[in-house]
Amino acid sequence: MKNVGALFSVAAASVALFAATPAWTASAAVAAPASTSLPCHASMSNSHPRDYTTTYVKVHTAGYASVTTVAHYKTTNHKKSGTAGKKGNASIGYYISGATPGYKVMVSVRVTHGKRSGSCSTWFIPQR
Repeated sequence: MKNVGALFSVAAASVALFAATPAWTASAAVAAPASTSLPCHASMSNSHPRDYTTTYVKVHTAGYASVTTVAHYKTTNHKKSGTAGKKGNASIGYYISGATPGYKVMVSVRVTHGKRSGSCSTWFIPQR
C-alpha cells in the first residue's frame, strides 16, 4: 500500500505542474520555418585563360535566380550580372584583355531569388 501512496503523490505533483504551465495556443506552438540559403555552385570554363580570350563563370543555383559576379583583379573589380535559366544554370563571360599574368583572380558570386540568397566563389589565373 505504501507504493500506491507514493505513486499517487507523483501523479498529483505532475498534475499540479501541468496546471501551473501556461497553455499554448495553436499559432504559438507552430514555429516558422527557418530560412534556408539558396544553393550556389560556381566554376570556371577555363581556370587558366590566355590574354584576349573569354572565360565563363558557370553557376548552378535555383531556377530563374538572379546571379551577380565580381571578379577581383589585382588593380580593379569587375561586376557582371545575369539570370539563371529554368534548370538553375547561368554562364557569365569575362573577357581577359591584359590582366596581370599569374595573379589569382577571385570571383565572388551572389545568387538571389525572392527573399532567399546564397553565395559561393571560384577563381582563375590569367596567362600570357
